[in-house]
Amino acid sequence: MEMAQEQGLDLVEIAPNSQPPVCKILDYGRYKYQAQKKAAEARKKQKVVEIKEIKMRPNIDTHDYEVKMKNIERFFKDGDKVKVTLRFRGREMAHQDLGMKLLNRVKDETAEIAKVELHPKLEGRQMMMVLAPIAK
Repeated sequence: MEMAQEQGLDLVEIAPNSQPPVCKILDYGRYKYQAQKKAAEARKKQKVVEIKEIKMRPNIDTHDYEVKMKNIERFFKDGDKVKVTLRFRGREMAHQDLGMKLLNRVKDETAEIAKVELHPKLEGRQMMMVLAPIAK
């Protein structure tokens, strides 16, 4: 304590549970500031994974389907998850097998770049599936 006071610094306990306890003489305000900056830098480098949604209909045209697939691939390259939603309207509910075929087609075409996180399931008038990118 005396040595720290002579230098005009603080005595900081680094490892209180060790035998003997470890202390350091340093400027505590500066130490807290540097720790805060290090934490902010770590937060800045974090990637927040978003869930992007792609909406389709069971009778989607081929070109529209291809455009949606390109968007899905772009989302995977950015590291985001993709929720594929298939909406049934009116009498389309009678042909849920077409919707299941479409979602399986999406799953097969993205097999090498993504894994299925939530398998296709029907919720009301929507069938949905969640895909996540494979980490490289």
